[in-house]
Amino acid sequence: MHPEQCFKKQTLMARQPIFNANLETVAYELLYRADSNANAAVFDFSGSLATINVLLNSFTSIYQNKKLRRLPAFINLTEELILENTLPTLNSKQVVIEILEDVAVSDKLIHCVKSLREKGYTIALDDFLYDDKFIPLLELAHIIKVDVLEMSLEQVNEQVEALKGYNVSLLAEKIETYEMLEHCKSLGFKLFQGYFLAKPVIIEGHKADSSQAKILTIIQALQDPDISATALEKLIIQDPAFTFKLLRIVNSSANNLVRDISSIVEAINILGIPEVKKWAMIISMISNDDKPEELSRQLLIRGRMCEKVAIATGVNDSSGYMIAGMISGANALLDVKMNELLSQIPVSQEIKAAITDGRGQMGAILHNTISFSRGDWEKISEDADDRIYGIAYRESLHWVSDSLSAFDA
Repeated sequence: MHPEQCFKKQTLMARQPIFNANLETVAYELLYRADSNANAAVFDFSGSLATINVLLNSFTSIYQNKKLRRLPAFINLTEELILENTLPTLNSKQVVIEILEDVAVSDKLIHCVKSLREKGYTIALDDFLYDDKFIPLLELAHIIKVDVLEMSLEQVNEQVEALKGYNVSLLAEKIETYEMLEHCKSLGFKLFQGYFLAKPVIIEGHKADSSQAKILTIIQALQDPDISATALEKLIIQDPAFTFKLLRIVNSSANNLVRDISSIVEAINILGIPEVKKWAMIISMISNDDKPEELSRQLLIRGRMCEKVAIATGVNDSSGYMIAGMISGANALLDVKMNELLSQIPVSQEIKAAITDGRGQMGAILHNTISFSRGDWEKISEDADDRIYGIAYRESLHWVSDSLSAFDA
């Protein structure tokens, strides 16, 4: 039996990145739903220690800067879990314990949190809003997570002022605007979390540059099941950078070739259209060095997950689902409004309708995939199969990690 199958209550699990001021991913918060009727984000520790470690490793491992790394996991603990001392012995350097905002501050709670800190765990206070009753916890905490979603800039200032006397790092969570991100940076926040990456600074009239536009055209051409290697070559050779990267991939050790190749047609015939499609997606996502690596990673996961769900649910032609997933957030990579982006690339009306209006089966799968990856369980359609989405998400995490690793081989 696979270790994950032993984790009896696991239904849905996702991860949300946590960034530093340079927008580098430094940790993941694990978002968890115990069963179909619950929307709590509290992690479940009813499984074996081996199973829990497998899950933590699976959901916090990424290929980053040409290395496979495991990042720390932020995990929510209920008051009951803290007081009962039922947390299994985990690698304290890899786990950040989040104490929820609804805990009752008592002598027993303080004693238990102090014990966790002494064991080496990093302590974070979640959804924090200053109140004198939390002073004993503030003296034990390492990280304070300030929910800025409903706050004005002035209210954020007030929270920072109230916390100045404590030796803590500030994490701004639920950031949804660039203005708030920059404001929190100016106040000295060290960590950042939220959907702000999907809302770029809009540069009026900005268009995808010629290289980006060419790659998007190549990706669209790959959706045609009847396209020939010769016709594809004519598109690919228009982009020297893409040509170089594709030849580098096919000549890499990952493909176990015994000879070098020098033509695009030869590369296409060796790899096959499905593999060329995969690498076109990856190259298009990682070609923008000005954007956080995590944004590219999220879009690759989203695209692959859409495709996997479509296949698992019996969609006859799943070829457009991956590109729909990726393009649904590509405007953040290119700093362009979505309607402008869609006007610049030749995608089908089905893909456009799925992205802009959530229409059709493709739109439903895209909506559910985005909700799943954000841990917005209540927004997932009632008729969606949790098991299919969970499997697709885990497989997509591994696929992206393996793909990025091969790219740098």
